[in-house]
Parts: sequence; structure tokens; C-alpha cells
Amino acid sequence: MITVAVSSAADLQELTEALMLAGALATPVEAGDADGEWGVALVDLRSEPLQQLREARRISEDIGCPVMVVITSTQTTLLEHERWIADFINEPIDTLELRLRVSRLAGHEEGIQSVEYKSLELNLATYQATIDAKPIDLTYMEYELLRYFIEHQGRVWSREQLLQKVWGYDYFGGARTVDVHVRRLRSKLGEERASWITTVRSVGYRFG
Repeated sequence: MITVAVSSAADLQELTEALMLAGALATPVEAGDADGEWGVALVDLRSEPLQQLREARRISEDIGCPVMVVITSTQTTLLEHERWIADFINEPIDTLELRLRVSRLAGHEEGIQSVEYKSLELNLATYQATIDAKPIDLTYMEYELLRYFIEHQGRVWSREQLLQKVWGYDYFGGARTVDVHVRRLRSKLGEERASWITTVRSVGYRFG
């Protein structure tokens, strides 16, 4: 069973129950804890997000395991520049999704450790993206959108579908959010690879 560190400063009941249903064991961590054997740390950012974000960083520094956070669908912007956060899950917490994400971060998931498309590789454990083995600098949501594209190659997705699938259920950011991220991804992929993401007129986008 994977042992998951959770902040003792948070309301633990919901996270403890969700982790139990996901087949993991929640254990509270205090400031300065460093002796446990945790596979993952899980921090809830839904209440007092800035304070909990500081707590998540402290836990990351203290115990050195991947940190996943729980957020609302309107809090994804909090993660834009927090590249040390390994993963997130939106509320309401789906225990199957939680189990898969925790297992992947803890290195207990067999098989897939990265997703690839031609010369592009996304490392699912470290959240690093490379092209021809050279790192490219992606924000958290750029990485998540690119990962979703790679995992669903060849299918056309509307902007609304991408908002729901990548940004989270009931995200209210608007379709322009997708357009902005696609434009940035094309720029970072480079001119010769920008066509990997195709605009399908009056519908949305297709990758591959």
C-alpha cells in the first residue's frame, strides 16, 4: 500500500477517506518531518490556497517526494508557475483517478512512464518535456494540454471539450484560454513542429 503524506494543518477527513478508497494510506506530516517513507504528498488547496501552497512547498522541501494538490476548477492558474508540483486533481475527487495518479507518482504504476510523439517526449514522473532529448520549458497547463493531445492523437476536440478535460469540470476560463495555450505550444514546439496541432475550422483542434 502506498503511504501518502498529508498536511496536518488541513481537514484530513475527506482526504483520508478518499485515499483509503483509492487504496492508499494517509499519514499526517508535521513541520520538520523527514523520516517517513512516503510515496507521495497530497495537499488540499481548496481552502486558504496561498497558505496551503506554502505548506505544500514546505512538505516538498522536508520530505522530498512528489507533491500532488487538490484544487477547484477555478484554481488552475495557481499552478502556472509552480513547476515543483508534480500533479493535481480537481474536485470532486474521483477515487479511481486519485488511485491512478498516486500510483504513477509513487512509481508503482507498471508500464507507461512517459508519452511520446515523434521526437517529443513527456516524462510523466518528472513533468519534463523534451524534443530530441533537449528540454523545453512548458507551464503546468501547457504540459497538461500537450499530454492530453498526445494521449488522444488524431481526434478532433472542441475548445469546450478541452476546457473540461484538461482544465477541469465546469472551468469558466472561456474558449480563448485554449487558443492562447495552443498558440504558446506551437511556438515552443518550433516552426517545423507547429503543424502537429491542427486547427479544425469551426470545431477545435486535432493533434497528430
